[in-house]
Amino acid sequence: MMKNWIAGAAVALMGLTGGAMAQDYPDRPLMMMVSYGAGGATDFQARIVTMTAGNEDALGMPIAIINKPGAGGRVGWNWFATQADSDGYTLGAYNVPHFIAQSIKGGVSYSTDSFEPIANWGADPAVFVVGADSEFDSMADVVAFAKENPGKLTFSGAGLFVGHHIAALQIEKAAGVKMAYIPTKGGGAAAMKAVIAGEVMGGVNNLSDAFRAQEAGNVKILGVADLERSAFLPDVPTMMEQGLDVDNSSVNFRGVMVPKGTPPEVIERLAATVPAMFENSRVAKKMKAGGSPMHIMNRDEVIEMWAAREATLKELLAGL
Repeated sequence: MMKNWIAGAAVALMGLTGGAMAQDYPDRPLMMMVSYGAGGATDFQARIVTMTAGNEDALGMPIAIINKPGAGGRVGWNWFATQADSDGYTLGAYNVPHFIAQSIKGGVSYSTDSFEPIANWGADPAVFVVGADSEFDSMADVVAFAKENPGKLTFSGAGLFVGHHIAALQIEKAAGVKMAYIPTKGGGAAAMKAVIAGEVMGGVNNLSDAFRAQEAGNVKILGVADLERSAFLPDVPTMMEQGLDVDNSSVNFRGVMVPKGTPPEVIERLAATVPAMFENSRVAKKMKAGGSPMHIMNRDEVIEMWAAREATLKELLAGL
């Protein structure tokens, strides 16, 4: 009898604790891990979309960005999957297809089962960029050089099996050429610097980073790896328009996730609040000014997107 009473009290206490946690959460500032360096597109956008977190109509507590770059995101996501606290105060920024492609290829401690998605804030296509003084003015120029000089055309990207690399693989396959893809250690920001400094002949990078670099007069953008032209770059044709069979598999979806094991009531609170936080007019204005395309999705929509991308990537990466 006493055992039954104790068990019942324990269950009741758990229910009260969970309810109290959901009501009080969050009661201190949160941290969001970005697995790329400061100044790149993910870091730049993460700081914008979280800037209103402390508002009373949002979480009521600020979110601090912590950078853990390295190995195309592997360092940060390995840490997030294996060491981050699952108490709701440690969030992570995800990049798809990056972490999904990396988990498919192996050698990492995470997969889609390691994380719980909360909401998506953007969809950033990959673009091919060259220095402002480059002799290349179109993807036809790039392909022609690559055919005449197999393996000699150097181009940068943020790492292996990230969106940049996937776009690079698709471009090579579509054009029937072999180029020299050079993954950088500092993510998209370092990859862009390599193009601007003339260390490489070109690069695949995020549209948002490339937009800002082109506005500054540092690069030319030759093609977009998406199904349609971008509203930010209406004069830049897609790869398909230029005769290259490159779809939107490399488009970089960015959003917020938490580690597996985070309490359900916390996930529900975040899932109900974060999409509206992304929709703030100040956020939208700053994202637009930075050439950063927004694509807001709720938790259920992100779960579906992750599953669809995983299926596509398994097929795309088979045999590589």
